[in-house]
Amino acid sequence: MIELAETQKATDFSALQARYDGLSGSDLLRPMIELEFHRKIALVSSFGTEAAVLLALAAEIDPGIPVIFLDTGKLFGETLRYRDTLIKKLGLTDVRTVEPDPVELKAADPEGLLWQSRPDACCHVRKTIPLERALKGFDAWITGRKRFQASTRAALSGVELDVDGKVKVNPLASWPRDRIEAEFEKRGLPRHPLEADGFLSIGCMPCTDRVAPGQDPRSGRWAGLNKTECGIHMSAASRNSSPI
Repeated sequence: MIELAETQKATDFSALQARYDGLSGSDLLRPMIELEFHRKIALVSSFGTEAAVLLALAAEIDPGIPVIFLDTGKLFGETLRYRDTLIKKLGLTDVRTVEPDPVELKAADPEGLLWQSRPDACCHVRKTIPLERALKGFDAWITGRKRFQASTRAALSGVELDVDGKVKVNPLASWPRDRIEAEFEKRGLPRHPLEADGFLSIGCMPCTDRVAPGQDPRSGRWAGLNKTECGIHMSAASRNSSPI
């Protein structure tokens, strides 16, 4: 019965993918929010340097869409203030700030220095576990990932199926950097206050650095380490194998 259910899930996803192949932006977002996953889809946002564009597109369709924001306890204060600015400007009414479980966090990172020795484990307890909890009850989630951000995202598709059965929607996957910039200008969207200082991809403060000219936007994340993702965009199997 489990194999049959998995086969049906894959078949349903293939049909979904075929229906929306080649669409992006609002053309992809609207049917996902209003039709395919009505009241069963959330948008996950870091409120980083490019986040305002996706949030603006989603707010135009449904300002009440659940927006999940992971507050790891180690974010820049500028990011928290930027979140509040965008909520007010875009009229978002259901932004859910999600934090790590304090008991789990104390057990895994009692001194708050886990990022220094085991960054994957730090991301796991501060981001991936809280996100998995926050996404319970949803069948799909929306991300702001784009192909131009890093070589690891170069083949990103508009719609993905995770091994946990949830659908991930990437409305801006195919958008080039200049289109993102054009949307900022067109909509008069505020920029993240750290962007002007060379921070082009912003995560937790200890693991985020400025980006050198000509490098990909995510090169400032975990600089010097063999790490390019926090884990929330890995498969569920890979996420769950990360030690705490």
